[in-house]
Amino acid sequence: MILNKETAQKTAALLLQINAIKLQPQNPFTWASGWKSPIYCDNRITLSYPMIRNYIRENLARQIEELYGKPEMIAGVATGAIGIGALVADYLNVPFCYVRPEAKGHGRQNKIEGHLEPNTNVVVVEDLISTGKSSLLAVEALNEANANVKGMLAIFSYGFNTAEENFKKANVALNTLSNYEMLLEEAEKSKYINSEEAALLSEWRENPAVWGQ
Repeated sequence: MILNKETAQKTAALLLQINAIKLQPQNPFTWASGWKSPIYCDNRITLSYPMIRNYIRENLARQIEELYGKPEMIAGVATGAIGIGALVADYLNVPFCYVRPEAKGHGRQNKIEGHLEPNTNVVVVEDLISTGKSSLLAVEALNEANANVKGMLAIFSYGFNTAEENFKKANVALNTLSNYEMLLEEAEKSKYINSEEAALLSEWRENPAVWGQ
């Protein structure tokens, strides 16, 4: 869910501006899953641009407070959201931890890195939502540690129906600064793509597993 359309539009424009998101409908990328995709997103690039990372940090923090009040802790999902999650926690002046996709194979074999007291009110920060499975594994780990997960905020979502279903099934509230619709709107408005390419990109989102085959 998008809380603020103006923020969503500006976030999409900034991500395109620094190539954190690349659109190549005529020369698609291949994801690790094997899917052919006209879009590639790496929001970690935002960390290299102070003005942009600060914009994202402040708007994530504001939306977290708007939705949940001030949380007791921010949890970032490793590895993509460790940086931005720590920045959000710093802005809110609250503790931070991050959640690994699986426990370490040595030492204390932690899945959650940082000090987390039981019953702590936690908001999870993520950089990108695709199917939502890895993000929800982080929520599961926090629940197992007896945290009180209030919800999740992410920078960007592809808006797959699968993700919506997964979050609904897990009973986890998800909000994002921007999403795929806002991205296409901004990309076409700025002449990054033309109307024909916009149509191809819209088609991909409907059935990404078989697109381009």
